[in-house]
Amino acid sequence: MRKHRGLLIVLSGPSGVGKGTVRKELFQQPDTNYEYSISMTTRSPREGEVDEVDYFFKTRHEFEELIDQGQLLEYAEYVGNYYGTPLEYVNKMRDAGRDVFLEIEVQGAAQVRDKVPDGLFIFLAPPSLSELEERLVGRGTESDEVIASRIHAARKELEMMNLYDYVVENDEVEHACDRINAIIIAEHCKRERVEKRYLDMLKENA
Repeated sequence: MRKHRGLLIVLSGPSGVGKGTVRKELFQQPDTNYEYSISMTTRSPREGEVDEVDYFFKTRHEFEELIDQGQLLEYAEYVGNYYGTPLEYVNKMRDAGRDVFLEIEVQGAAQVRDKVPDGLFIFLAPPSLSELEERLVGRGTESDEVIASRIHAARKELEMMNLYDYVVENDEVEHACDRINAIIIAEHCKRERVEKRYLDMLKENA
């Protein structure tokens, strides 16, 4: 039986909620077989981040050229920097039957929802806004002004939860990963995702 097209799995949530930490933990698990689509950004690398591993780091001019060429599945400007997802890579992997995992900002997820209605959209939520603020402060990488801006943005992003199929609270990273894996397994078993393969099988063997 022909393998069905891979899922596009979109994980997003407020800045500081732990998207990167959860995604890295998922990909370190021995049974993980997702294809990670590295995002592009114009922000400067943080300590320890590697170009073409954590992000494709681009200049603002390079990024805007890609926008003009239609080479991004989604993009957003967030706190003064662009973030986006390369389109060609995502389509190639899904056509090969691979599940493609995107870790992106909420603004970007809204664009993907319009372009890829069959995607799987998971919102990673903080236990509380106060804990989210503590996490941002604990990074030690941003000024008080930037942190305040991110908290303000987080309030608006939480109001956009209705764009998602599932909400996973990131109370503990391990538990959040377990919930995400369970959601993905269930999605692969959805009748609307597999029915066509079986109908085709019946036609071929009629």
